[in-house]
Amino acid sequence: MAEIADLRTRSVLPIGTVMLLTDLTARQIRYYETQGLVKPQRNAGNHRTYSLNDVDELLEIRSQMADGFTLADVKRLKHPRHREGRTAESKPTESKPGSRTRHWLPTITLKIGVHVYGKKSNYR
Repeated sequence: MAEIADLRTRSVLPIGTVMLLTDLTARQIRYYETQGLVKPQRNAGNHRTYSLNDVDELLEIRSQMADGFTLADVKRLKHPRHREGRTAESKPTESKPGSRTRHWLPTITLKIGVHVYGKKSNYR
């Protein structure tokens, strides 16, 4: 029998089923695909098919967007080494532990303050 992890990567769900599971519209799902946040497979009829991992990713995106994160924030959280202006040839530099999270602290604190207290945090 196939491993559970292998089963989660099998792309068998059509977009209609994914819409029901995530409460996203087909347009939103396709938009997140164009933004590189999900990568569905294509079947023989060239229709998108999604895996359970794709559904998890879409649910995470929906949750982050509902919490007030922008699409750019979601992209950076998914790919923390992605920075504007980096070329394909450039290599990531060694960083001190916690330096990537320190970059996000003001943004996350602001979003938590708005979400929890209904007002902007004074942290900057």
